[in-house]
Amino acid sequence: MNGKKLLAGAAVLVVAGVSVSSAVRDETLAPPPIVDYGPVRLVAFDSCDNALTELRRAMSPYVSAYGLGGQRFLTMESSATDNSAGVAQKSVPDAPTAATPPAQQQGHSTTNVHEQGVDEPDIVKTDGKRVVSIADGKLRVIDVASRAITGTVDLGERRASQLLVSGDRALVVADSPVPMLKPSLPPDRPSFAPENATELVLVDLKGLKEISSLKTDGFYLDARQIGGTARVVVRSQPRLPWVYPDQTTNEAGSLRRNKEILQSEPISSWLPRYELTENGAKSSGTLVDCANVSRPSAPSATSMLTVLTFELSGQLGTGQPVSIVADGDTVYGTDRSLYIADDHRLLPELPSRPPVQRPITTAIHQFDIGNPGQPKHVASGDVNGTLLNQYSLSEHEGVLRVATTTGTENRCCWRMPADVPQQNIAPAPSESFVTTLRREGNQLAKVGQVGGLGKGERIYSVRFIGKLGYVVTFRQTDPLYTLDLSDPRQPRVTGELKITGFSAYLHPAGDGKLIGVGQEATEQGRTTGTQVSLFDVANPASPQRLAQYHLPNSNSEAQFDPHAFLFWPQDGTLVIPVSANRTNYEVSSLVLRVEGNQLRDSGKIVEPSSPNNYGGPRRTIVIGDQLWSISNAGVQVNARSGLAQQAWLPFTQ
Repeated sequence: MNGKKLLAGAAVLVVAGVSVSSAVRDETLAPPPIVDYGPVRLVAFDSCDNALTELRRAMSPYVSAYGLGGQRFLTMESSATDNSAGVAQKSVPDAPTAATPPAQQQGHSTTNVHEQGVDEPDIVKTDGKRVVSIADGKLRVIDVASRAITGTVDLGERRASQLLVSGDRALVVADSPVPMLKPSLPPDRPSFAPENATELVLVDLKGLKEISSLKTDGFYLDARQIGGTARVVVRSQPRLPWVYPDQTTNEAGSLRRNKEILQSEPISSWLPRYELTENGAKSSGTLVDCANVSRPSAPSATSMLTVLTFELSGQLGTGQPVSIVADGDTVYGTDRSLYIADDHRLLPELPSRPPVQRPITTAIHQFDIGNPGQPKHVASGDVNGTLLNQYSLSEHEGVLRVATTTGTENRCCWRMPADVPQQNIAPAPSESFVTTLRREGNQLAKVGQVGGLGKGERIYSVRFIGKLGYVVTFRQTDPLYTLDLSDPRQPRVTGELKITGFSAYLHPAGDGKLIGVGQEATEQGRTTGTQVSLFDVANPASPQRLAQYHLPNSNSEAQFDPHAFLFWPQDGTLVIPVSANRTNYEVSSLVLRVEGNQLRDSGKIVEPSSPNNYGGPRRTIVIGDQLWSISNAGVQVNARSGLAQQAWLPFTQ
């Protein structure tokens, strides 16, 4: 997530197939606000009473006969590459030709992450001696030396999705097995608004047992780990027992009742809850108190983001929570700062009123995580436009660089009532920018900006490397822009390369080279299959493509999840999972090799068929002279040279 654009946990609760009639209006509502969200500043509530008053006031304009918002559906931009990204990494030397790959521990690869030294959750982790994976509700430990599964922890009905590992401890992120339904008022009129739940499970990898678990009623957003400390971000929504029109109550009556509910529910209905199982005992309650909740000075959200902190060597506890009133879904972290971005796209539409073209801005909140314990909010700011995902953010020498796109015709989660013609809204042509921000007091103040990137297009990938930047935009062709960010006051475009298709992920390959993974496309912009490109960016004024590999009628998970990408710089081994539709459907690991200015096809890894084969390999890691490919069905070990199969370890029940 992590870095994906998701609807789960959105503050808008909807009932499919119904909408608020235009005949039902509340003339006491204020006109739809067109809000300038910046500059943004977080302020703490001075009391629970004040918090409740402010939260009710912020939500009031959005209350309708159907809960929040007047529209029927939430829509999402259909392109899968909305979740694609280029990976930004920590600063490298300032030489203009620098494109240095991240350091790998000697002898084995690690999770492909945004920043060196800042681990990210994934489905597989390794220390070179063991491989830890999660699949089909089970955590498995595989011994590298014996090539054997040495232990399994059954996670039950939990839908485990990611894990972090520190020593002999693993923190597993899981969803609740089924959506929880809100309590309804009265009992014979159920609410069909699902609640999300996230469960964090601490596992002893040596004893192969579950130590403790913490369940919250929020939607898991993302996590970062530095050493043995993990920071987990969840988003929760108010638990208000909305009613809906039925045979006994019309829309006007339902609207009146929902307004009464808003004004009568206590502060506990807004604050996230928890259930903790630890040392054989269970406890529950409100996860965070009012003193640890902050809000923007101009409220602009109906959900709440909570940052949890865990020392994986100790007890799980409740995570020392800190919350902000925000709808953001983008997390970026360095070794000292955690950034949470909110582009306001989850804010509900005002009911029974024509949609309004709101300014599209992104608020960014910076937290200091350099010390143990709770993170501390230190600064906030905003930029025009929306982020692609976390890789649109990069901090270098105290300057935060942010890549955004403005004026997108189909912004993610754009809400369009069914009875309003779309031509009533005429968005401005899209354009992309890179903005530099620096902390001044409690503000992230704008330092400089360069625009004009991909007019009429949107960003598909971003890569920041030291004082250089690379941005890919796409509509029909792929401009790869190179940027000089050495002077944050005057960032500038230094070069541009136009080719067909696009790169959805960019990775440094050393010696002034970049690897791009994305899709080839026709001159008209129709995608034709996975392509891997090798770029020469040693001269920022004249980027060139040195080599290209095209696999027709295929896609790769690496396009939208950088964790699925492997590059081993010691010998140039490059591996991505691909799904291809040719004579039959096949998922395999495509193995290429970067040799000088060439991309060599080294073959593919196809796992043996098995009863619980759920789609083929998803991750490949290097351990010594072997490639370990992990799927939901098992682990296959192949020689790195020649790809001869050396072992197959099926995940049996």
